[in-house]
Amino acid sequence: MLLSAIYVAGCAFRSALPVIDIPRLVLIDSRLSSVLVGRSVATVAELCFAAQWALLLHRVAVSGHGPFVEAVSLAVVPLIVLAEGCSWYAVLTTEQRAHAVENSLWGLSAALIVAGVWMIGPLAAVSLPVIAGGAAYVAFIFGYDVPMYWSRWRADQASGRRYLSLTEGMAEVRRRWTVSYRWEDWRSEVAWMSLYFTFGVWSSIWLVYASTGFGSKN
Repeated sequence: MLLSAIYVAGCAFRSALPVIDIPRLVLIDSRLSSVLVGRSVATVAELCFAAQWALLLHRVAVSGHGPFVEAVSLAVVPLIVLAEGCSWYAVLTTEQRAHAVENSLWGLSAALIVAGVWMIGPLAAVSLPVIAGGAAYVAFIFGYDVPMYWSRWRADQASGRRYLSLTEGMAEVRRRWTVSYRWEDWRSEVAWMSLYFTFGVWSSIWLVYASTGFGSKN
């Protein structure tokens, strides 16, 4: 419940003060809208969300559902830590390819979770939403998110964009942001933001209640 509360609070903060990290675009002109603040909040929240899944799957594994589920429970958080590192690298250097790697790691983690839940019992009432929702998420990540970031990186390469060093990026995310209300600037972000701040939050809350149903051998 504590992990879910942190994740939900982080999403509430980021949905009230949305940011597009690499172009440093914000809706609200505030220091709290800075990329540094937003990415820091996102990092803590997303690690909590990953920890929710890891704890849930670990609990299931120790109840006798096999070594694969336990292996997934141990892999989820390290994979997301690596994803967060890629995200920070992308944000600081402005290199979109790292965002493609980040989202690929999220997609891989979700696929492993779906596989682990399938091993628990694919027809269980608690398992079905996870399998269906997780499969849809994996399809979205690899069908939309990863190609979007990859195409942006290729466009930057073609235009000869100069990427920032980590030091330059850290200095920039602390002090530079641009307020924008232009639909053209936000259009490509709407799909993932809308899903993230709705289904992501609901799934975290759902995990708190659904956790009691996992691990049952009925």
